[in-house]
Amino acid sequence: MSQATHPDGAPSQLTSPLASESASAESQPASHSRFSLAAYGALGLPLAMSALPVYVQIPAYYSTHLGLALAGTGWVLFLARLIDTVQDPWLGRCIDRLQGRQLNLWLIVGALLLVLAFAGLWLPQVSGGYLTLWLAVMLVVAYTAHSMLNIAYLAWGAKLGQEQQLLGAAGWREGAGLLGVIVASVLPSAIMNLPREALSHGFAWYSLAFALFVALALTALLRGAPRWHKAPSSTLSWSQALQLMRQNTAFTRLLWPYSLNAISVAIPATLALFFINDRIGAPQWAGAFLAAYFIAAALGLPIWVRIAKVRGVLCTWRLGMLLAILSFCGASLLGQGDTTAYLLVCIAAGLALGADLALPPVLLARLIPDDQAAATYYGVWTLLGKLALALSGLALPLLAILGYTPGAPAGAELAWVYAGLPCLFKLLALVMLRSGLTNNLKEQTP
Repeated sequence: MSQATHPDGAPSQLTSPLASESASAESQPASHSRFSLAAYGALGLPLAMSALPVYVQIPAYYSTHLGLALAGTGWVLFLARLIDTVQDPWLGRCIDRLQGRQLNLWLIVGALLLVLAFAGLWLPQVSGGYLTLWLAVMLVVAYTAHSMLNIAYLAWGAKLGQEQQLLGAAGWREGAGLLGVIVASVLPSAIMNLPREALSHGFAWYSLAFALFVALALTALLRGAPRWHKAPSSTLSWSQALQLMRQNTAFTRLLWPYSLNAISVAIPATLALFFINDRIGAPQWAGAFLAAYFIAAALGLPIWVRIAKVRGVLCTWRLGMLLAILSFCGASLLGQGDTTAYLLVCIAAGLALGADLALPPVLLARLIPDDQAAATYYGVWTLLGKLALALSGLALPLLAILGYTPGAPAGAELAWVYAGLPCLFKLLALVMLRSGLTNNLKEQTP
């Protein structure tokens, strides 16, 4: 789903970019209507719809339904994500230099590419040995198009006002995104349970619905959302922009815990369907489990936002991490037939996901000085998130080495890679977030 990047060129405290409220008030409106924030948030739905299948359902679809080898699927995912990771900072710099109609054209081209790649992933036009190449090309196009839209989208949202407005924009964006992942978790799972001869027809209609969502959301963004407040530093060179980011101590200290936390989210996302099918033994309930997970995240999202307004963003994010660790510790103990227990794990982990979605973008937006461009920071930020996804793809070759075979009952190796490793990474992120940042980030409760 969507994540954010927020560079600060200098201050070491979370509140320092907001130190001059008078300057901020001159450059940004004090408040936005619910309609304009909803128009901004709408694009979160198709962006999330296209992100979820790529790292949750496509691996299982190609290895189980289309016959691609598990290890081969994992390596293709890793290499495609690695290419996507490298290009994000460059895309961020390109976006920072866009003006007016150039930005509109950029978004339209990105949307068209995303629609075509989305359909190509579900409806491959080749088979046999060419299927690996097809998957690789479609993944690279889908990742590039998603980055073109997502980095610009997050940079747009980072300049919508002070923390109250940022929390409101994040709520609409992530709420729409969670609706998108609910749709993307239920419909493809239902289609994959159809007879083989009906798969192409089902995914054709699904791809058409996705194209309609993209068109409506992009129209709402361009016509109804608050305008993008462009920062003067968009004219800086690439090296100058990087130097400003390096000088931002709070931003650079936040990168490690964010990266570790992103890995902890990406691994179970990549392995979820394998775990449901072969460890829990309930493939018919896959859509329900994923829906419960994302519905819980959607319900938890306003709760985390409300808590953050009272306790502070950093403290609230830590609480979400603790809940996620407890949830996946429980998942590591589950086996065949533990459907009720796994449903409870999905609900608890989904609630924790709401914190991971809503709070880091707000935390980082507060680290971007008002006189600096946001897209470059989001390029670096999304680079780290996608690097985490790339690394999570290596879980598939690891499982192959450990003896796991898709479609057969899985042993403890799947449980520990699916749930144990994420707990370790999440715990490391929590420790670093506490020890490495508490002395540098002084939160203000709005």
